[in-house]
Amino acid sequence: MKLVLLSGGSGKRLWPLSNDTRSKQFLKVLENKEGQNESMVQRVWSQIEAVGLGSSTVIATSKMQRDMIHSQVGTDIPLIIEPERRDTFPAIALAASYLYSEEKVSEDEVVVVLPVDPYVNDAFFERVKKLEAVLNDSDADLALMGVKPTYPSSKYGYIVPKGEVSADEHFTVERFTEKPSEEAAEELINLHALWNCGVFAFKLGYLVEILKEKHLSLEFSELEKNYQTLPKISFDYEVVEHAKHIVALPYEGYWKDLGTWNTLTEEMATVQIGKGVLTEDSTNTHLVNELDIPVTVVGVKDVIVAASPDGILVSDKASSPKIKELIADYNNPPMYEERTWGWSRVLDYAKYDDNHEMVTKRICILENKNSSYHYHNLRDEVWTIVRGEGELALDDQITRVKAGDIIHLPAGKKHGIRALSELEFIEVQTGSGISDQDFVRLLFKWDDVVKQFQDSRPKVIS
Repeated sequence: MKLVLLSGGSGKRLWPLSNDTRSKQFLKVLENKEGQNESMVQRVWSQIEAVGLGSSTVIATSKMQRDMIHSQVGTDIPLIIEPERRDTFPAIALAASYLYSEEKVSEDEVVVVLPVDPYVNDAFFERVKKLEAVLNDSDADLALMGVKPTYPSSKYGYIVPKGEVSADEHFTVERFTEKPSEEAAEELINLHALWNCGVFAFKLGYLVEILKEKHLSLEFSELEKNYQTLPKISFDYEVVEHAKHIVALPYEGYWKDLGTWNTLTEEMATVQIGKGVLTEDSTNTHLVNELDIPVTVVGVKDVIVAASPDGILVSDKASSPKIKELIADYNNPPMYEERTWGWSRVLDYAKYDDNHEMVTKRICILENKNSSYHYHNLRDEVWTIVRGEGELALDDQITRVKAGDIIHLPAGKKHGIRALSELEFIEVQTGSGISDQDFVRLLFKWDDVVKQFQDSRPKVIS
């Protein structure tokens, strides 16, 4: 059995902590067994490894989330990188072509697709493992997993069974109902309908045939190159609705979608993260502060206060799901990013009358980590080292840098840096058309940088 975890979306309902690179699944607001903060993706990955599925799992994600995944769960997990965001059908089609053409997985192999961020206990993934036998025993096109509802919710889709439902056995699916009213949901529950939790299984050959019918390439590299031509549509609409035989397996354990502040705060182990004061008379109120300035919350009830470099939110918890619509027109670039080498935070941005721009960032390179060796075409940079020591690669030499050093990097100058101890510097970018796309990356591993200099007999200064 192969697992495909879907990691996508911007998680705007958890603004201002979530953004295009740090979606909701990467927010470290949960607590693990050791009492340390962890994210949803870290929690899910540890559960997958606990049930023995780690080596069978790949993650389908966007280019913007690649570094975040590597930073939080390691670099050994195979990633299938979508060239652009297009919805779940293209993402799963790309994953299927990867398994088929790159990993040479048999067409009889069962593939299970699920979101990367369900809040569940370990029993959920033990249940997921049973989908392989369900699919083989039923000879169905698709096998889903549904959660037994605990209340009539209008937030979820429902899987409606054909006939009676047993807790231990799969059943044939009659139809689906998307996000009904609470009154209609009550009626569906009386029909033993289950919440659709976005988990479905199929044999690889089933999806291979669908790709052939749609004249889509089975070769991963070819499908990746033409990814923008794939229909921008969900897997549910493109595949599930047209399947002739669908079965579902009930799950009666704990399951929760932590996609909004009111649901996420219910599972947080502490009411306050970050600097500030939350008074005792603030009942059912949470403070999450990522800024270096304190936030004080006094005498409020049922409120979420969240502050990050991207913005500040003060909201009644029940009203917090509205945030996605309210910030729909926000197009600011992410102000905080986690990378494989550390993190960066935008401190200031200015655009002048002549279209000249200035961006100031605070950047941290973790000990023994390094940036790529690269150059920019459109901007000059000035780095001021404020903490730690490192090795700086500049064109044809490697030099030692430390706190107090200032480095000038004009456009076109090749450079990279490695931290000998945790290293922080202030980066000031100036130019026109400054963007994260203005990167020409040449080398990623520091050993390769050093080897290139050795091969070209550079001057090495210690």
